Amino acid sequence: MRKVSGPTDRVVVVGAGLGGLAAALHLAGSGRQVTVLEREPVPGGRAGRLSVDGYEFDTGPTVLTMPDLIAEPLAAVGEELTDWLDLAPVDPAYRAYYPDGSTLDVITDTARMAAEISRVCGPREADGYLRFVDFARDLWQLERTDFIDRNFDSPRDLLTANLLRLLSTGAFRRLQTKINQFFTDPRTRRIFSFQAMYAGLAPHDALAIYAVIAYLDSVAGVYYPRGGMHAVPRALAGAAEKHGVQIRYGTTVTRVETSAGRASAVITADGERVPADVVVLNPDLPVAYRDLLPAARYRRLRHSPSCVVLHIGSRQPYSKIAHHNIHFGRPWKGTFDEIIKRGELMSDPSLLVTNPSRADPSVAPAGRQTYYVLAPVPNLDRGRLDWRGDLPTRYADELMRTLEARGYRDFRAGVEVSRVVTPADWADQGMAAGTPFAAAHSLFQTGPFRPNNLHPTLSNVVFVGSGTQPGVGVPMVLISGKLAAGRVTGGTR
Repeated sequence: MRKVSGPTDRVVVVGAGLGGLAAALHLAGSGRQVTVLEREPVPGGRAGRLSVDGYEFDTGPTVLTMPDLIAEPLAAVGEELTDWLDLAPVDPAYRAYYPDGSTLDVITDTARMAAEISRVCGPREADGYLRFVDFARDLWQLERTDFIDRNFDSPRDLLTANLLRLLSTGAFRRLQTKINQFFTDPRTRRIFSFQAMYAGLAPHDALAIYAVIAYLDSVAGVYYPRGGMHAVPRALAGAAEKHGVQIRYGTTVTRVETSAGRASAVITADGERVPADVVVLNPDLPVAYRDLLPAARYRRLRHSPSCVVLHIGSRQPYSKIAHHNIHFGRPWKGTFDEIIKRGELMSDPSLLVTNPSRADPSVAPAGRQTYYVLAPVPNLDRGRLDWRGDLPTRYADELMRTLEARGYRDFRAGVEVSRVVTPADWADQGMAAGTPFAAAHSLFQTGPFRPNNLHPTLSNVVFVGSGTQPGVGVPMVLISGKLAAGRVTGGTR
């Protein structure tokens, strides 16, 4: 495994996102002197916080799986997860709503979930679910050690015994094809394949290896951190500072100073020079190359779809919804074609609605509710939609009308606070193609084919976050922090 050459005592991490904080903890645990420079006044990056009139909103991910991946960087400095976060299981993990009026609760206890599927779809479908659980669990165990939780230097690194085992499971077939081997009902086929959108692809185009996302979401368990998802970066930052990491908020880095094929310092917006033996870059990887590093050839990537998010503070409660709710429109393959291939808005939207104040009243004023409504939309490379004009207002109103048609009675009438986040806003925050989901996980943007986390010519510049290996999602970003630190310490294969 390639690693940073030369001295590595002083490390500067640019960005206090989840990946940057995880890297900082692993590096601090190995005895490095670590400084984190963050432009915002709080940690978190995409997992940030929006406070409006007593309402508290998570600005990024709302679904937390695999808490042991949070425990890893904390353990690197001798800390326990339970001392820093109060995690509660979310049950059901999701509630799915279908166009025919039926609903299906996604329950992470397999016996209860099999009973739920039998109730809604019949006993044969429940048998298929149990076979799927066995497949997805084996898939995760095969992938994690050899293909997710390790640094790659070349495609040759894929050549392990587990690769043959993966091939034998059909993991390199199309995801939807593989899912259809277990399920016959369109409802179960959707709920166990929609996660391909997280990887930036339609289920009909994604590889079956991404069934592990459905495994993490629907089998391994979904959790809610008391105080919201932003509590996770707050905990990581607190533990890092306790163990000697200096985190400087409100500090914008404008470039990396280089000399003789190495980074020597980072330069801040106010002209300060911060010396470094190693620089770890947490900004979106294409943007880090474009804005912070000397001109270099960088291959153009195909990016994932983006999303519009509505942050809603409301007087209106809905007793029949769950914490996480997925509302499917009638089209399936056509929906992905609209967003990914044609660059259009969904004609019959499929939406994620999260209602965190159900579990945590502290995120809203007394008697009020917070809603997080996510609608997939084209990224700025694919779509030609004018998010700088009045489209955000019009589309937000359209989404709220859609919710009312799907049972959220008087939704618009209950709104006290509303904020709309669009691809233009994601771009303004420094995300390439205006998407928070980074490069799509197509075959040649996955594993060793994904942009490497060690700069090709600057021997002491390391990348961390969703744009590099292993990829998108909170679990993968936390792992990316360990992998980035391993490039410095030599601690991962």
